[in-house]
Amino acid sequence: MGRIIAVANQKGGVGKTTTTINLSAALAEKGEHVLVVDVDPQGNTTSGYGIEKNAVENTIYELFLDDCTVTEAILKEVIPNVDMIPSNVNLAAAEIELIGVEQKEYILKHALDFVRDDYDYIILDCPPSLSLLTVNSMTSADTVLVPIQCEYYALEGLSQLIHTINLVKERLNPGLDIEGVVFTMYDARTNLSLQVVENVKSHVEQPIYRTIIPRSVKLAEAPSYGAPITLYDPRSAGAEAYRSLAEEIIERKDF
Repeated sequence: MGRIIAVANQKGGVGKTTTTINLSAALAEKGEHVLVVDVDPQGNTTSGYGIEKNAVENTIYELFLDDCTVTEAILKEVIPNVDMIPSNVNLAAAEIELIGVEQKEYILKHALDFVRDDYDYIILDCPPSLSLLTVNSMTSADTVLVPIQCEYYALEGLSQLIHTINLVKERLNPGLDIEGVVFTMYDARTNLSLQVVENVKSHVEQPIYRTIIPRSVKLAEAPSYGAPITLYDPRSAGAEAYRSLAEEIIERKDF
């Protein structure tokens, strides 16, 4: 049975999409079969894999509205070992259109239950808000992976996110756990990055990954070429960091 990981943080610009794209690619490179689900109306994970998001027939929006099946929404082999359920701006309307729908928090979970056994990992890219889309992702997931940017306001909103995770665990998904915190955009040249890491470690009780993702021009460039960093620049520091993170996640699964 596939392990479902929601990548979530309601703060924007912390590296959720970068982590979703490159972690899934690094897992695939290690032979794991991965389904990436873009649950963000911005559709950046979709375009980051080189998919023309406004040209696809079925997206997660159609899936939420029951206009297609989960298998009809899946794009096969966007890169070797990675399938995807794409997203685009239409998804922004889903929350309004689902008003009054019973069990709407479980729509994504029920869909993914049909294909879960086909994958080793299912990675969900959540929007930068604590919305119905994020709640659907957390209700579907086994764990939540929280990227935190190495900047002054890193801890801002983290307690709110943890509160939301705990609410979902209490009311909708008793099996939900926090996968861990991963630091992103780390700049070894600044004292601030080091201070942020130490500050978060002293304030956060959740597991923290050893791997720290560096700030990298190559990581920033890769999405504009429609490729994960493992393909765009496989020898870069960013590629090695996401390979290391993938190894840690596989270790935890085995444990």
